[in-house]
Amino acid sequence: MTRLVARIWVPLVMVVVVAIAASTVARLHGVFGSHMYTPDNGNADAIIQFNPKHVLLEIFGAPGTVADINYLDEQAQPQRLDRVTLPWSFEIVTTLTAVLANVIAQGNTNSIGCRITVNGEVRDEHSVNSYDAQTSCLVKSA
Repeated sequence: MTRLVARIWVPLVMVVVVAIAASTVARLHGVFGSHMYTPDNGNADAIIQFNPKHVLLEIFGAPGTVADINYLDEQAQPQRLDRVTLPWSFEIVTTLTAVLANVIAQGNTNSIGCRITVNGEVRDEHSVNSYDAQTSCLVKSA
């Protein structure tokens, strides 16, 4: 009999320790309420734009003027338009904190101008009077 007790006492103590530990963890879960947490996946409201920024790029000139225009779009990627009849405009509406606005144009007449307006306020404007006039406007942080 003592031989049987000598072989079983270590596994028996391990079973008792595991049972006490499991009981303690279960009670602590009940005390701190961690078993009551359920993630709320159904409350994902759509993000609504607030205070959007309106950036207007404009190229103007004499009636009938044709121009080649290079500008940066809303992702700051360069775009090119060939032989565009003026006046021309492009609006960027964004909620980004900063926008780089740049426009360059060369016309086929002696007068051309550009303007960049941010939320109704003119931030840069240039006009040029020369042979095959070229102009550019830049706002680094609109």
